[in-house]
Amino acid sequence: MDRFRTGAFFLCVAGAALACSGGTRRAVSPAEVRVVKSAKLPVTPDDPAWAGVPVHPAQLLPQDVVEPRLLAPTTTALEAQAVTDGTQVAFRLTWSALPRSDRTGPAVFGDACAVQLPAATGLDAPNPMMGEATRPVEITYWRATWQATVDGRPDTLTALYPNAKVDHYPFESASLMPGSPEQLAMAKRYAPARAMGNTMAGPRDRPVQDLVASGPGTLRPADRTVSTGAGKATEAGWSVVIVRPLPKGVKPGARSQVAFAVWQGSKGEAGARKMRSGWIPLAVEGGP
Repeated sequence: MDRFRTGAFFLCVAGAALACSGGTRRAVSPAEVRVVKSAKLPVTPDDPAWAGVPVHPAQLLPQDVVEPRLLAPTTTALEAQAVTDGTQVAFRLTWSALPRSDRTGPAVFGDACAVQLPAATGLDAPNPMMGEATRPVEITYWRATWQATVDGRPDTLTALYPNAKVDHYPFESASLMPGSPEQLAMAKRYAPARAMGNTMAGPRDRPVQDLVASGPGTLRPADRTVSTGAGKATEAGWSVVIVRPLPKGVKPGARSQVAFAVWQGSKGEAGARKMRSGWIPLAVEGGP
């Protein structure tokens, strides 16, 4: 069997497996991510509207181009779906990740995922490895640790490290009111990142962050995060919805590209150690 027929056979098998999973038939889009037009975006992973959206079985491979590399594959695939209202696009990513991880600490990492799109659509796509100097990419990044905070887990030492035992911790004092001069003074001494407004230090009001990149090693926060998201644990792993604006030049009826990445915290994945896809064709339904 030649390479073309082997690939076609694989896609058919993957599509059939997805269509029959869970005892229900689902539309499968093996060659591209089809963005369905809808007047209302499904913004939670368990919204019934996702049942009618085609599933793309995205194959993932280890990031092995820049250091630190991921040498062995972990999460080999995810299911991707997409819906647009003409202005924003909602992606739902579902993948297996056991054991799940929504905590961080010394040598402990949380699960995460990301959606990457070219900042501007052109005839050629930028390098899928986080873009190029003259052709940046836009990335929306979701973390399980942020989701846990948004869902109500306290941003305290005892909540983050339940087995920790300390004699005294400045921020646990009941005598200090949040935002009081005494607490702010302690923040500058004991939590300088938070005192300087570092958004990575928490607490957070959304589980996602918008980023931009112009090549490996250039990742930086966007001027502001306008995307939203929601993640939910499943029996097998995670189901995450990321809602973000359509990139420049991407309108109903247009075509572009999209790429995905997944980090499995229990496998020590963080930063450049991740599973990622190449560019996948993105077909937006609708038009004038």
